[in-house]
Amino acid sequence: MAAADTELEEAPPRKRGMLMPLILGLVLAVAAGGGGYWAVTSGPLAAVFGDSGAGAEDDGAEMAEAQPQEYAPVAFVALETLVVSLGPESSAQHLVITAHLEVDPAYYDEVTTLSPRVLDVMNSYLRVVGVHELSEPTSLIRIRAQLLRRIQVVTGTGRVRDLLITQFVVN
Repeated sequence: MAAADTELEEAPPRKRGMLMPLILGLVLAVAAGGGGYWAVTSGPLAAVFGDSGAGAEDDGAEMAEAQPQEYAPVAFVALETLVVSLGPESSAQHLVITAHLEVDPAYYDEVTTLSPRVLDVMNSYLRVVGVHELSEPTSLIRIRAQLLRRIQVVTGTGRVRDLLITQFVVN
């Protein structure tokens, strides 16, 4: 009998209550998933993520009722094509750049009058840009931002909205 008593004492005690936390976790996960689905499809986040659950007939009706967007009036000042010498250390000889200025229509005449100064500022900046800078993939973005800032200083605050580069060739 003593051997039977020691076997009973060595058996690990049975764990109780492991099923309840598992069920509670499952119920909370389903509730969170349902709440997330509701928030994205018809709740406060529906406008952000769009109504992808709607039928094709609903989408067609919404598109027919949609009003066209109104844009601020804009005018473009075409600048002359600049050909800039890159210097003797480069294998390429010239940078060819063509651009347009996006301006408010009220300032179109003023900016057009100042276009020789704008070209001078662009030419002055582009002559000091190194060839190694032109070979980088992000160089156009950086050059565009630098030129836009200098053009805005020359033309005055609020007159030039953007610089649109239509040709950028290193040959």
